[in-house]
Amino acid sequence: MAGALDKSEASNLTDSTRLPESVATNQDYAALKDIAFGSVAGIIGKTFEYPFDTIKVRLQSQPHPAIYTGPLDCFWQSWRSPEGGFRSLYRGVSAPLFGAAIETSSLFLCYGIAQSTLQTLFPELPQGKGEKLPLGPLVACGAISGAATSLLLTPIELVKCKMQYPVAVKDGAGMLRSHARPPGPLSVIASVFRNHGILGFWHGQLGTLIRETGGTAAWFGSYEFVLKALQPPSSAKGQDQLSTPTSHQLLAGASAGVMYNFVFFPADTIKSRMQTEELAASSETSPKGKPPTAFWHTGKELWRQQGLRGLYQGCGITVLRSAPSSAIIFATVEWLRRWAAGAGI
Repeated sequence: MAGALDKSEASNLTDSTRLPESVATNQDYAALKDIAFGSVAGIIGKTFEYPFDTIKVRLQSQPHPAIYTGPLDCFWQSWRSPEGGFRSLYRGVSAPLFGAAIETSSLFLCYGIAQSTLQTLFPELPQGKGEKLPLGPLVACGAISGAATSLLLTPIELVKCKMQYPVAVKDGAGMLRSHARPPGPLSVIASVFRNHGILGFWHGQLGTLIRETGGTAAWFGSYEFVLKALQPPSSAKGQDQLSTPTSHQLLAGASAGVMYNFVFFPADTIKSRMQTEELAASSETSPKGKPPTAFWHTGKELWRQQGLRGLYQGCGITVLRSAPSSAIIFATVEWLRRWAAGAGI
C-alpha cells in the first residue's frame, strides 16, 4: 500500500512539473513566428542599409595612410570604380542577406526564449499574456540574445567584410588603380578554409561578441524604454504591444538602431580591421609584414595610428543608416505579428 502511495505521489509530482502540452505547443509556434518574421524583417532592413554598410567597412578597414577622406569621398570613389557604382556598393550582398535573415530571426527568437526562461526561474516577474518584464530583465535578455547570435554572425560577417574590401586603391599619384576581379562568396569561403581551417571563420569573434552582447542589450532596451516613454499615462497596464501605434514603433526602432551602433562601435571597427587584415597586407599602400591578429593588439595599433577618431571611423554613416533600418525591422516584425493575429495564424 505504501508503495502504491509512493508511486501515486511521484506521478502527481511529475504531472505538476511537466509543461502543459498546449503551452509547449504555443511556445514552439511563437518561436517559429519569431524566426519567420525576423527573417523577413532582416532581409528588408539589410537591402536598405547595405550600401551604407559597404562604405562603413571600407572606411574602417582602409590602410594607413588613409585612401578616403571621409564617407562622401568613399561613396564617390566606389561609384566611379571600374566595376560600376551599383555593383561596387552592393558587392557581396548575397551573404549579408542570408546573414540578416539569420541574425534578426536569431535575435528575436533568443530574446523571446530568454524572457520565457527568466519568467520560469523567477515567478515573481510578470507572467500574464501581454505583460512586459521590467526594463532591467529585458536588457539582460537582450544581452543574452546578442551573445548567442554572435556565434552565428561572425563567419557571415567575415565573408561580407572580405568581399566589401575595395579592389581599387590610390597609387602614388592619387589615381584609382584597379586590382583583380572582386572575389565571390564561394572563393572567399574556400580561401579562408584553405588558409585557416574551420576556426578561421570565427576570426574576430571577440569583437562580434562585445558588439552584439552590449549592442543588442542597448537595442532591445532602448526600444522598450522609448515605447514605454511614449505610452500615455492613462493606458492600461500591460497593454498589448500589437495595439501600439506604428509611429511609436518606428521612433523606438530608430532610437534602438542609434544606440546599438554608437555605444560599441569601436569593437566593430577592430573586428572589421581584423577580418580584412590579409587583404590590407597585400595592398601596396599598407605596411609590409604580417599584420596583428589579436583583438587587443589590433585595437592598440589602431589607437596608436589614428587615435579615438580611428576607432569611430565610419560611425556617422553607420548611425545615419541604422536609424531607418532598425525602425523598418521593428515595424515590420510588429506589423507581421498584427497580421498573423488578425488572420488567426
